Amino acid sequence: MPPTLASLVQHSALKLTVRAGADRLGTPVRWAHASELADPVPYMDGGELLLVTATNLDAENAESMRRYVRRLAGAGVAGVGFAVGVNYEDVPQALVEAAEEAGLPLLEVPRRTPFLAISKAVSAAIAADQYRAVTAGFEAQRELTKAALAGDGPADLLARLAAHIDGWAALYDTSGAVLAAAPDWAARRAARLTPDVERLRDRPAPASVVVGDSEDRVELQSLGTGRRARGALAVGTGAALGTAERYAVHSAVALLTLTTARSRSLQGAEQRLGAAVLRMLLAGQPDHARAVAGDLYGGLLDAPFRLLIAEAAAPAGPELFTETMEAAAARSGEALLLVPEGEGERVVVLAADGGAAVAACAVYAEAQDDRAPREGGAEDSDIVVGLSAPAGPIAVSAAYKQAEQALSVARRRGRALVEHEELAAGSVLPLLADDAVRAFADGMLRALHEHDAKGRGDLVASLRAWLSRHGQWDAAAADLGVHRHTLRYRMRRVEEILGRSLDDPDVRMELWLALKATAATTPAEDSGG
Repeated sequence: MPPTLASLVQHSALKLTVRAGADRLGTPVRWAHASELADPVPYMDGGELLLVTATNLDAENAESMRRYVRRLAGAGVAGVGFAVGVNYEDVPQALVEAAEEAGLPLLEVPRRTPFLAISKAVSAAIAADQYRAVTAGFEAQRELTKAALAGDGPADLLARLAAHIDGWAALYDTSGAVLAAAPDWAARRAARLTPDVERLRDRPAPASVVVGDSEDRVELQSLGTGRRARGALAVGTGAALGTAERYAVHSAVALLTLTTARSRSLQGAEQRLGAAVLRMLLAGQPDHARAVAGDLYGGLLDAPFRLLIAEAAAPAGPELFTETMEAAAARSGEALLLVPEGEGERVVVLAADGGAAVAACAVYAEAQDDRAPREGGAEDSDIVVGLSAPAGPIAVSAAYKQAEQALSVARRRGRALVEHEELAAGSVLPLLADDAVRAFADGMLRALHEHDAKGRGDLVASLRAWLSRHGQWDAAAADLGVHRHTLRYRMRRVEEILGRSLDDPDVRMELWLALKATAATTPAEDSGG
């Protein structure tokens, strides 16, 4: 602790006597300063023990002393030391009463005690306090470093930090979720600060902010040295951090940042190994892939997994998305194979089917859709994701194709996530809602529409009826209300105009899809004739 007025009074060599403010001797003293100015306040910072002989003061004037003492108290002066036997043989009663009235401690300094001795005592006490703080800080640094090197995760480090600051500590991942807290009761308190952590995450690291309420004072410190924070540390205390506590917090931030950086380097190596495993799986070599995967990814290949492809739909790329999945997998202890593609704009992921990472992917995508409803494109989302059906090691190539197909549909539908199972269980018709498909359909049917527009027959409606009846002449003619010979004539005209044979199943399929693709824009054609 810094020196106080009480510690100076108890200093046997100084022989100080308390004349006023005995109940406030616990006030810390930041410095001792001698001044004979009638108004020294402009030169004060607060916390000083002001030493005076009253050379320029009317120390026996009650009103003058009240004004003088009130000014000192208002400036935050810790106390006044009055030297007797210089200008006054005793401390003037007017000064004593003014000090009592203002609650400002007043100490009598005997003639044989020079002001320099008091200044030296204060300076020595401050230096000793700083030395204790630095020593305690180094001790905290050693303990925290030992905890970090133990490799048992951040729990022990946070526990030791909480003990050093006489408060609590918590670690957050990039999504703002609490990874660990100490003591255990602090986890609930820390969880309430997630919005503050999310705001801190958007600032370049390192960054800090002080938050809190009536419960405590909380400092949030970002972790990382890049443009995006890799996590955050929260420390909660009953008051502002002292020097020793500040050393401990800074040490914890440095250690956790180094741990995070080491984790990122290790993650890079894991990704390179994962890329090799993925290439083997795509090449149809599951046994070789399993051998390379070893303990790191081997467990992932022993149960059904999902393959997903995430693609950047915004300049930020899929970084936050992948960090969210990584954090979810880490919390649940799942293996996660993650391989960036291209310039980091795409990422391929193998994740356990039904696991926390896939669930986090769905939640993230749902939040994107809710935040930015789109029409015809996903450009307002952070990512676009295609998710395969559950697969095993021998079917990774098929799963990759499924994810690619789902990703393509997600782009067209303006959704952040599409699962391949949705496509298999649904209809192909929604896929026709594409400008390229409509352009193809319009081009294919244009000659028939131009023929009908000149009033020379209802070829489009007749073609639709004939295709819908699978080429059954009587049924299609009945639907149109015409003779079957009339319908046969019309179909020959369709073949002549298009230059294609209706006996070809591919032609019939293309014409049917073209009719479906243009149906929404030409509803009148359904009436036939």
